Amino acid sequence: MNPEQFVQELAKHNFDLTDKQKTQFEQYFKDLVETNEHVNLTRITDKEDVYLKHFFDSITPLFTFKDVFTKGATLCDVGAGAGFPSIPLKILLPDLKITIVDSLAKRLTFLKELIAKLGLSEVELVHGRAEDVGQNKLYREHFDLVTARAVANMTVLSEYCLPLVKKGGYFVALKGPKVEGELEESSKAIQVLGGEKVSETELTLPNSNEERTLILIKKIKQTPKKYPRQAGTPRRKPIK
Repeated sequence: MNPEQFVQELAKHNFDLTDKQKTQFEQYFKDLVETNEHVNLTRITDKEDVYLKHFFDSITPLFTFKDVFTKGATLCDVGAGAGFPSIPLKILLPDLKITIVDSLAKRLTFLKELIAKLGLSEVELVHGRAEDVGQNKLYREHFDLVTARAVANMTVLSEYCLPLVKKGGYFVALKGPKVEGELEESSKAIQVLGGEKVSETELTLPNSNEERTLILIKKIKQTPKKYPRQAGTPRRKPIK
């Protein structure tokens, strides 16, 4: 997917990119590839692949779950890495208030410089493990939306993310293909953590064989105080 095709695909979903937004994505690509030469941000560096597998992939929730992306919503992106999906979402919806959580300082340094270059406001960077941030009163049950892409399986991911979602808010998981078994295994954890699965949508990225699954979970009750457990525990002893 080259930049022109990217623009055309977005137009099909009623997103008409401005010249400023086109320039922001172009700058994002340039900085991602340059920084990746000395900081491990991504294995994907071909321009058409970046536009498809990073940029377009990151914004698919806007087409699928558009109603939950309300004007001025607060969004926390857990384990954002090089800024996916939150930065592409922010470029398209500039009034989103973004908080990015990542445990690696080098990635956050890249994002800080990128955010300044792109002229984005209301983006907070938090250096820490999701388990610790989820117990921090500043962030716990604070967000309208929490996103995560390619971070962990759904059981572990739910313990990272649902404690950050406010009651009535949503957790949006961007996953690969064929996650039925993973979803089934995570049903107990989602329930324990106060969530309820609302939707599961399978899609294929345009002009490719790249399959994806988007999962929408609503926070219907508060998360018990013991969750998330201390750093490392969700992976070692997942909720069953």
